[in-house]
Amino acid sequence: MYIESVPNRDSPPAILLRESYREDGKVKKRTLCNLSDWPPELVAGLRTLLKGGAAIPAGKDPFVIRRTLPHGHVAAALGVLRRIKLDTLIGPKGHRLRDLIVAMIVARVISPGSKLATAKALDPRTGSLSLAEVMGLGAVDEDELYTALDWLIERQPAIETALAKRHLQDGTLVLYDVSSSYVTGRCCDLARIGYSRDGKKGTLQIVYGVLCNAEGCPVAVEVFEGNTADPKTLSAQITKLKDRFGLTRVVLVGDRGMITEARIRDEIAPAGLDWITALRAPAIKGLVDGGTLQLSLFDDRDMAAITSPEFPGERLVVCKNHALAAERHRKRADLLAATERDLRRIQAKTVKPKSPLQGAAAIGIEVGAVLNHHKMGKHFDVTITDTSLTFVRRQADIEAEAALDGLYAVRTNLASEVLDDSATVRAYKSLSRVERAFRCLKTVDLHVRPIHHWLAGRVKAHVFLCMLAYHVEWHMRQLLAPMLYHDDDKDAAEAMRNSVVAKAERSPSARAKETTGVTPDGLPVHSFQSLMADLGTLALNRVVTPLDEQYEFTVFTKPTDVQAKAFRLLGIEPERTQ
Repeated sequence: MYIESVPNRDSPPAILLRESYREDGKVKKRTLCNLSDWPPELVAGLRTLLKGGAAIPAGKDPFVIRRTLPHGHVAAALGVLRRIKLDTLIGPKGHRLRDLIVAMIVARVISPGSKLATAKALDPRTGSLSLAEVMGLGAVDEDELYTALDWLIERQPAIETALAKRHLQDGTLVLYDVSSSYVTGRCCDLARIGYSRDGKKGTLQIVYGVLCNAEGCPVAVEVFEGNTADPKTLSAQITKLKDRFGLTRVVLVGDRGMITEARIRDEIAPAGLDWITALRAPAIKGLVDGGTLQLSLFDDRDMAAITSPEFPGERLVVCKNHALAAERHRKRADLLAATERDLRRIQAKTVKPKSPLQGAAAIGIEVGAVLNHHKMGKHFDVTITDTSLTFVRRQADIEAEAALDGLYAVRTNLASEVLDDSATVRAYKSLSRVERAFRCLKTVDLHVRPIHHWLAGRVKAHVFLCMLAYHVEWHMRQLLAPMLYHDDDKDAAEAMRNSVVAKAERSPSARAKETTGVTPDGLPVHSFQSLMADLGTLALNRVVTPLDEQYEFTVFTKPTDVQAKAFRLLGIEPERTQ
């Protein structure tokens, strides 16, 4: 049987219920019922039944959504993690603890929080992410996550070695820098009072160093006690590069506070590693004062290679950034003027006729506050008595300091035939990529701080987990660059730069994205965080029908144009992440 609509001249078509039959070898049809007076929805229901379907009872919705979970950002992060095969490095397939670590890495990329918050987000009944659903984790509690962290820290050497094989080769540049983060509580064996890069003086902290490849992709991390000086962390990295990673020829790039004369002499040179660093300001001043470095070299250039008997077997590439010099000159002039203005205010208080400021101690306290605030005490001679204050600029010192504005010297043991002057300076400047990693780790995305763990092993595991999360995010940023404010045309940007010493330029395409807020294909430009939030609006729905409420199936919302492009760039199909 079937329903047929028969045209009826100027009248509405006739809706007929018919059946086919065979007579004398011919197919014929006959009308069983005229349905023209039936309501359209009743006709549609009967048509569905005749085709083998099931009709929905009147008054009931055809689909009932039992649960909706944000899914797009989970699919993106989990898909990239699997695409780069990080999960295979963490542990064998089907291992429960490996799956929990993968889930914590993805959760850290999407919504960083404590392990208790992560456990709640992974709850299959009440969690706020589709992660537990697509990974089939079942019930998860925070104690199980702590067990997974303990397992992860035992796997760290093997995972880092595997990452090094992927991202580091002999002869490559290796970027290294350190940072610190504060620790809550007072029971962690690693927590110490030290120099706080978080600006939280007097708090306990840990220090950690990150090794990256030349592009800034993190490969390894090490945690140290909070009062460990930067150079003291270097020996562990040398051992890691030589013994664990098996690299015999590596160029280690570190800042001037990291690769010091003592570290070069006692650790780097004996290990046979090449290195690139920079001179401290007093050393540069010594070269100028000793006549080795002539400032007239930079009258018509911004870079010059020199040698010095104070640095035998080394090459110094001295650079003069004239734009930076002008900016520092302006700032110094403003600070000197502000200091003089505040000192004159104190001076006026000492001579006013009524209730003058008197006493050398009282005057000195106010003067000290001013000099400490503007950091200009070294440029003034100040005389204080019980009844007076006089001050004068140290003009010769100011001019001597100004002569070194914008001047820096990159120092290396590499010959110019191996790495020319421009490439050497560019290599040192690439340390900014490690600094970008620290910004993402600490504040922007992954929030490694504050650290709530007390056991030293779990603190190390937490930092390592955050590094793995940034490893995933780094790959995501590279793939999504055309949609982000990132400059995805580095060659064009470099072509606009007339010198490696000059400030880095952004390519025309990157400037267009900044100015218009729109990509060349008309889609809005995003930050990484806003794009992840946008992807999160693609939902995973658990759906049932009134015909069989025991049968539950998954329906994904349709991606928007932005989401479709993001998944296309990532090479991911969100429906196939399960």
